[in-house]
Amino acid sequence: MRTGAKAALVGGVLVVMVGGAGYGVFNIVSGVTGGSGGGTGPVVAEVKAGPITEAEVKKVTKEFFAAWEKGDSVGTAALTDNDAGATPVFASLREDAHVSKVRITPGVAHATEVPFQVELTVQWKGSRKTVRYDSKLTVVRGPRTGTPLVGWKPEVVHPGMEEGDLLVTDYSSRPPIEAVDRDGQVLTAEKYPSLKPILDTLRVRYGEQAGGRGGVDFSIRHRDEDAPDTTLVTIEKGRPGKVRTTLSSAVQAAAEQAVKQYPNSSVVAEKPSTGEVLAVANHRDDGFNAAFEGKVAPGSTMKLISAATLIDKGLATANSKAPCPDTALSGGQTVHNLTGMQPDPNATLAQSFARSCNTAFVSFAPKLGVDDLSREAKEKFGLGLNWRTGIVSVDGKVPAVEGDDKGMALIGQGQVQLNPLNMASVTSTVRTGAFHQPFLVPRPLTTEPLAQAAGLSPNTAAQIRQMMNLTATSGTGAAAMRGLGPDIGAKTGSAEVDGQATSNSWFTGYRGDAAAAAFAEAGGHGGDTAGPIVAAVLRATG
Repeated sequence: MRTGAKAALVGGVLVVMVGGAGYGVFNIVSGVTGGSGGGTGPVVAEVKAGPITEAEVKKVTKEFFAAWEKGDSVGTAALTDNDAGATPVFASLREDAHVSKVRITPGVAHATEVPFQVELTVQWKGSRKTVRYDSKLTVVRGPRTGTPLVGWKPEVVHPGMEEGDLLVTDYSSRPPIEAVDRDGQVLTAEKYPSLKPILDTLRVRYGEQAGGRGGVDFSIRHRDEDAPDTTLVTIEKGRPGKVRTTLSSAVQAAAEQAVKQYPNSSVVAEKPSTGEVLAVANHRDDGFNAAFEGKVAPGSTMKLISAATLIDKGLATANSKAPCPDTALSGGQTVHNLTGMQPDPNATLAQSFARSCNTAFVSFAPKLGVDDLSREAKEKFGLGLNWRTGIVSVDGKVPAVEGDDKGMALIGQGQVQLNPLNMASVTSTVRTGAFHQPFLVPRPLTTEPLAQAAGLSPNTAAQIRQMMNLTATSGTGAAAMRGLGPDIGAKTGSAEVDGQATSNSWFTGYRGDAAAAAFAEAGGHGGDTAGPIVAAVLRATG
């Protein structure tokens, strides 16, 4: 419902035209009465210059706050250096936001910057709410007269506003929701902080479908009509719609606690037999859902797909020889193993996999076509097939490559980009042999078709599980997976990043009918940081 906003803008244009004419008259009158020349025409007033004084700051801010409190949108805007831009914003307070009272409490000025607190009383029919927030303004000299004025920015009215935004009170376009886990337990951002961006998305996408009715919100209405309003306070509560998810509150709690131990870390857990997402957690300052939307090199966890490609192409088996030399060439680039790894000319593919030997895998690059790895990733593991998980997600990028990048792709470097959601799915495909596209919102709430892929043959899946089990019990993943039982599998990964001293940490694993993958930025070896995260989550799956 944006009719009020349009009316305010139309009104704003008319008011600005009147205000502009008045300003011109003021200049002429000032020139005639204040000048000393003897000419017959109007005398132009002298433009004030120099630093703005403390007295000037006090005077203009006092007048500005008084006009704002009185509800005089034209007068308030005229005390800024852009009355055309300010008028519709101040007019919207009364007309669209239903603000019945304004109270401004100035703070202590710092030169020309003045902090202040705003207290707005919003009156909507029989409901009344008080909104308080802090803002600030800067006093500047007007470009034409040098008169002290408030430098206009929408942030003066509210710090969350940008150019073209208005404050409104209206029925919400996003009904509230009550999100619940697979067992009906309520999920809240207070209890599970990582879920906040996900719960926001669920509200936008499914609030109405789930039977919700929007309440009345005092909000910032953005100039971009496709952007949802930013709610500042709810005036009248709506009726929440119940949105069921595939999440498990127990596993989610473990995931939240696990990522909390490591900065910039993310984890996803899913049920291999169905593709249902059991948990998604991020420990980040920016609120980005890197677990679902990240796009970074996965390091040696990529060797699950690489090993499947080698087996399916008939180039190797788990027990065939895959020597682990000190170095190998990827095109013209020399690849090394992790510091301290001893070469093994008699290693099998399973042993090189369990030790995470890069050179063993890179050595196979000349035997592969440019698109062998990308086709395996897409056709068998479903990567890049436009997954419809119920929320925003990125489903991986394993492009066709040649030259230096062919060998690097085999060890999860170069142009390969994945996230924990993708890698949890890859592990799930290995676990069951079948590809089940991950999803967080079940039917019937969403009817979008799930991506389909061939999955792995029983023979290929069994061989990779053998290699993952060896990794989890006696290889690079053994320390993290200790105590989780015999029916387990894992793969570690350390992805180097240009300009970053410490590699990114990756780890993926399974236990029973649960798979999980984690990523920690600059976390070092996969088993040291991402490994404990995955182990903690798998332990919570029972």
